[in-house]
Amino acid sequence: MRPAFHAEHTRDGVAEYDFALTVDGERVPAVIWTPAGAKGPRPLVLMGHGGSQHKKAPTLAERAQRYARDHGWATLSIDAFGHGERVSQEEAAATVADIHSRVRGGERSGPSNLFKTMGERVRRIVPEWRAALDAAQSMDFIGAGGPVAYWGMSMGLVCGVPFVAAEPRITCAVLGLGGIRTGDDAFGAAVRAITAPVLFVFQWDDVMATREGGLALFDALGSAEKTMHINPGGHTETPAFEQDACDAFFLRRLGGRAVG
Repeated sequence: MRPAFHAEHTRDGVAEYDFALTVDGERVPAVIWTPAGAKGPRPLVLMGHGGSQHKKAPTLAERAQRYARDHGWATLSIDAFGHGERVSQEEAAATVADIHSRVRGGERSGPSNLFKTMGERVRRIVPEWRAALDAAQSMDFIGAGGPVAYWGMSMGLVCGVPFVAAEPRITCAVLGLGGIRTGDDAFGAAVRAITAPVLFVFQWDDVMATREGGLALFDALGSAEKTMHINPGGHTETPAFEQDACDAFFLRRLGGRAVG
């Protein structure tokens, strides 16, 4: 059954719809962007946000709006457990400060709450993403059976890998800024279970993901078609031109502008 929208607005040719689902007793806020007045089925991009971010983080919203305007695609994003509307403003601010310190290689007061709760986040993410995907495909301006892509960097990769591995509706995926950590056998098994085409984007000087872990992830991917782009620089220094590479990757598999 199509979920009820509790907020919607249109700006610059893009419609934005807010709704929420209940999954295993948890409220999961979600948002969909589509071309304004969209009718009929179209490709869908699922976008996983990074650690300390949320479903409407500015970089995600800009990407989703561009996909709607330029290609006619729909984009879906959800707040992961412990993020966005699922956490207090004080907790969100503390996580942001911690992550910024870690990205800069600064002093840390102790184990990050983001990493302490990562196991719970990963445990929840597959049923939550599946419920959100089911809801999106029930909408007549998206529909079922069309191509579905996943995009996720950093925590979006960590949470995206088990979902992409488990969900046969995923046509292709762009993943980045992460790797396989030593001893994380379950994550490594999920990476090996991925068979959809993958574009993997990695920063060679990323303090959040070791070079060895990034190369191990790419090597372990079970995809027959996989490409790795490596650039110098830190966790937040991915070159802007990688956005063009991502778009070209999706265009080859999702097709051009949809009708409507």
